Amino acid sequence: MSEFEAMAAAYAQAGGDPGVLASPTVASLVVSGNRVLGAHPVPGIEFAAEEQPHGVKATIKVLPRTRLATPVHLCFGLLPERGIQEIIAAYEIGEDANVTFLAHCTFPNAVEVRHVMDATMRIGRGAVLRYAETHFHGSSGGIEVLPTARVTVDAGGQFLTTFTLVKGRAGSVVLDYTVDVAEGGVAELTSRILGSGQDRIKVVETIRLNGAAARGLAKARLALSDDAQGEVVGTTEGNAPEARGHIDCVEIVRDRAVANAIPIVRVSHPQAQVTHEAAIGTVNRKEMETLMARGLDEEAAVDTIVRGMLAA
Repeated sequence: MSEFEAMAAAYAQAGGDPGVLASPTVASLVVSGNRVLGAHPVPGIEFAAEEQPHGVKATIKVLPRTRLATPVHLCFGLLPERGIQEIIAAYEIGEDANVTFLAHCTFPNAVEVRHVMDATMRIGRGAVLRYAETHFHGSSGGIEVLPTARVTVDAGGQFLTTFTLVKGRAGSVVLDYTVDVAEGGVAELTSRILGSGQDRIKVVETIRLNGAAARGLAKARLALSDDAQGEVVGTTEGNAPEARGHIDCVEIVRDRAVANAIPIVRVSHPQAQVTHEAAIGTVNRKEMETLMARGLDEEAAVDTIVRGMLAA
């Protein structure tokens, strides 16, 4: 099996469709460790990728007014049990463009792996970027994941992103996103993470609503069991008239797991409004009893509730 074929197989484990990585009609970028195995642009998309000692430095441009009927597929991963992967990526989304990125990060054999994602993103005036990132880490928990993003949303732009890690052990995760939103812009950040064993998870999300009528939503869903620990630190600032923001955090804990939620609301304009809600607790007993009455055992009922919460 070639390295590309092995990455495609790992991509499938992460939930992706490996067939798209070789399609001539679909934009895709495939990076294994520090090697670019495939870079396939389509009209309206430009890739520039440079191999580094421990990863890749990439610039991804979406030209103004580009409207793609199919998503752009990104595949990042490391196949050996040990190693470092550092992805330094700059995304430039042109004015009035509308595009979806599906990023799958896969580390199926990780025993001692460190994955760093350092991204800067600029969403142009009136542009829409939907960015969905899904991780697969294998069963050992021997991985450290450090995704960082600094995002600027210009007037009327939209940044809609999800980070999903519900397959395999999470390991050590520190997710750190900061988004600045201009007039009439929108930022929606959703994270869904399943932790078990000795996993350590921290989600830090900051949305600064700097323009009039800017909108922001930070939504975190964590499910923790065994001796896992999780913390969500959500900050939303209302810095302009009619700015509206909301922080929504739900964490489920089981066994000896520990969860913290720290919502920070900061308003510097009298016509801005920011709200927050946080809920931490165990599985709802009534929901579990309802599922058990329908034939599920306790473990299956709990799993169904947790999966439902992570999908919400």
